[in-house]
Amino acid sequence: MARTTIISHLLIALCILSSARASASNDVDAFIGCLSKAIPCHLVKTPGTNSYSKLLMSSVQNLRAIMPGTTRPAAIVAATDPAHVQATVVCGRRHSVRIRTRSGGHDYEGLSYASIHPGEHFAVLDLAKLRTINIDATRSEAWVGSGATIGELYYAAAAANQTFGFPAGNCPTLGVGGHLSGGGFGGLARKYGLSADNVLDAVMVDAEGRLLNRSTMGEDLFWAIRGGGGESFGIIVSWKVRFVFVPETVTIFSISRSRNQSAIDLINKWQLVAPVLPRDLYLRVVVQNQQAAFIALFLGQCGRLVDTMRRYFPDLGMTEQDCQEMSWVKSTIFGYFKTANLPTEVLLNRTGTNYFLKVKSDHVRQLIPRQAWENIWDKWLEKPEAARVMLDPYGGFMGTISPSETPFPHRNYIYQLELFSSWFENGTETLEKRLSWLRGVHEDLTPYVSKNPRAVYANYRDIDLGTNELEGNVTSYEKARVWGEKYFKGNFERLASVKSKVDPEDFFRNEQSIPPLPAEKALSSM
Repeated sequence: MARTTIISHLLIALCILSSARASASNDVDAFIGCLSKAIPCHLVKTPGTNSYSKLLMSSVQNLRAIMPGTTRPAAIVAATDPAHVQATVVCGRRHSVRIRTRSGGHDYEGLSYASIHPGEHFAVLDLAKLRTINIDATRSEAWVGSGATIGELYYAAAAANQTFGFPAGNCPTLGVGGHLSGGGFGGLARKYGLSADNVLDAVMVDAEGRLLNRSTMGEDLFWAIRGGGGESFGIIVSWKVRFVFVPETVTIFSISRSRNQSAIDLINKWQLVAPVLPRDLYLRVVVQNQQAAFIALFLGQCGRLVDTMRRYFPDLGMTEQDCQEMSWVKSTIFGYFKTANLPTEVLLNRTGTNYFLKVKSDHVRQLIPRQAWENIWDKWLEKPEAARVMLDPYGGFMGTISPSETPFPHRNYIYQLELFSSWFENGTETLEKRLSWLRGVHEDLTPYVSKNPRAVYANYRDIDLGTNELEGNVTSYEKARVWGEKYFKGNFERLASVKSKVDPEDFFRNEQSIPPLPAEKALSSM
């Protein structure tokens, strides 16, 4: 009798599972049918179409995110007009198919185009064709499509005026949409702040399918999308940005030192010097292959840079022979390609490097002791699987902005630390070795870095920090706090409050999306 009961329960469970799968499949079919009424069919790709894989892979940067076992989209919509974005959202809501948004594909965990949940049905809105850049040179402003890359924006700015620059990241294939919505940190941050600090307006599609700008979305939502991750609140299709002034001639240098050339002493001194340098000078450190490279961008000419380095950091031994003078746009090429001897058009290449990738990051408020650097170098940096270690200074203009001015709260640290591991060999052994290295270094750094919570840059997404769980049919606020306060600290609750107003049903969600603030939590904070 007991065995019969067990078999009966198993059959019922299988029937329920089969029914759920059939229902999900029907939802996807209805979703595709809905799209066909508003979007040209050649812009909608499903796994059964020949060009689906090509479109999916077109901006994938992390092969680890599409390894066997990851869930791929049931459809990809290659939008060419904001109306296509609106239709996709409306059809998704109507037929219970959630939407993920991809602009450049640099999401470190691939959550913009894949899911870690088996069987999840979702569609991807690919914004790569929404990449128009319209510049108003007289106002030093531009409207930029979310699908444009940072490289395309740099190129367009310089073509309009050699003294136009924009504060953003180092990699030219970064998509504008994801980069700006996560904050946007780069080599001009100490002079002009983050990308998000230089956003003037935005056009987005909300969960109702409405097209909103700054005046119609309201200041709370405009605050949230400038650093809180746009995918949680809607889909930003374009951004109005302010260009910043850069001189016609800037200077760069890259000086490498090995351990027996006092690399550890220099890193130790760099911690004191880099955050207090004049705002025109950005000096980062990249440790790789047992070499510490000190890489500078100076908004001025070589002579002034030499004088500044002699005053603040004579230990490095920088001389005029280390200088390379060039235009600012050429310096962005050097920052990524390690040479400026390439045509400016290289910034228009949207094809990134496909590799397996995992990143961990942190923030530092007090100096990491010299002995700790010795221990890290001895234990970790000489291993063949060692990752690239990048130290990026804050200070300057960054330190003058309130941590609550935008969702990016990490204004008062002295520098940011990133462990960037990339590899080409597929296989479990390689993956385990790389992850073990990263997690080991991260653990050993614990006594010396940010605490309560450990502070992480939202654009350096790391699902080791935690993933969302549902409570009813919305994301659990308490579970999301585990990872959310690491990215956003005290701004996390305000982000959840905005979410509860603009997307209370939690339509826009993924493994690390902002949850709605529970009603009882909102009442208690009033």
